[in-house]
Amino acid sequence: MLEKLQAIEDKYRELESMLGDPDVLADVEKWRRVSQEHAQLLPLVEKIREYRRVTEEIASDTALFDEPLEEDMRALVTAELAELKAKKSALDAELPVLLLPKDPNDDKNVIVEIRGGVGGEEAALFAADLFRMYTRFAEKQGWRTELLDTSPTELGGFKEISFSVEGYGAFSRLKYERGTHRVQRVPETESQGRIHTSAVTVAVLPEAGEVEVALRPEDLKIDTYRASGAGGQYVNRTESAVRITHLPTGIVVQCQDEKSQLKNKEKALRVLRARILEKAQEEQDAAQAADRRSQVGSGDRSQRIRTYNFPQGRVTDHRISLTLHKLDAVLDGDLDELLGALITASQAERLRRVEE
Repeated sequence: MLEKLQAIEDKYRELESMLGDPDVLADVEKWRRVSQEHAQLLPLVEKIREYRRVTEEIASDTALFDEPLEEDMRALVTAELAELKAKKSALDAELPVLLLPKDPNDDKNVIVEIRGGVGGEEAALFAADLFRMYTRFAEKQGWRTELLDTSPTELGGFKEISFSVEGYGAFSRLKYERGTHRVQRVPETESQGRIHTSAVTVAVLPEAGEVEVALRPEDLKIDTYRASGAGGQYVNRTESAVRITHLPTGIVVQCQDEKSQLKNKEKALRVLRARILEKAQEEQDAAQAADRRSQVGSGDRSQRIRTYNFPQGRVTDHRISLTLHKLDAVLDGDLDELLGALITASQAERLRRVEE
């Protein structure tokens, strides 16, 4: 591990030197890449330097016991040594986690797609609840959200809704939300007070840039049509809605929420790039299926990941068998405890596989 730590610090120094290189400064794109990599390594390098400092201080304090010491000084050194060893123990546990390979998508913005599944109108209403949950969570993180497309229902739910989340580390946390979310409650449409079970699927796609996914005009079939929705207020008299079909993959996306056809097209292209990137990554993951299945939050949309039980006020994440009795807080965007536990479980599993 020490060799890895030294190599990382050497790389950090190299990047630091490059940031002052006139040739790098003259190339905006290269400077951006170097600056981003430098910033990503900084937290790890700080831990490496702290680890080295603590290790050196332990050696220095230990050497003092080879010399004659007054009783008060011996007690002081003993106490300091115990504190340093506790710090080293914590760093010994923390550094292997920081050395794990990073998901290249972790720093990307995301596109979230929520679809009502089993349960009809009740599922659509819960899709609206999840949309609010994620937007509230994003707000607490200081992230920016933008609505991309909606398919509303008359009761205020959504058959489908998609939106983007922009902010540092958005994908690194929201990727654990991929899968099927199940809700157990008495629907507003239920007259006899019976508890129903409905389901909603959530897809979290890392947003792809134009360089990552190049779209050739000849590969796109673009149709325009009049927007429509749950009621008359949603109907558009002009053909502002856009549907784009990517011919090589058969992926179809549409956007109708903006009054401008151009804006709808721009949003649809963003979603299309994200879905093409996801498809490519799914094909790559299929080739590494055993490793992928071992990961927490693998992204399988058919996987039932969580149950929200309203009568008991609880939320259960089935991947890590965690139950929290704070349903209202979770639906108000308090996801830190859930996501923190999922991240810890994922890191523990990855460490276990590295050690095998």
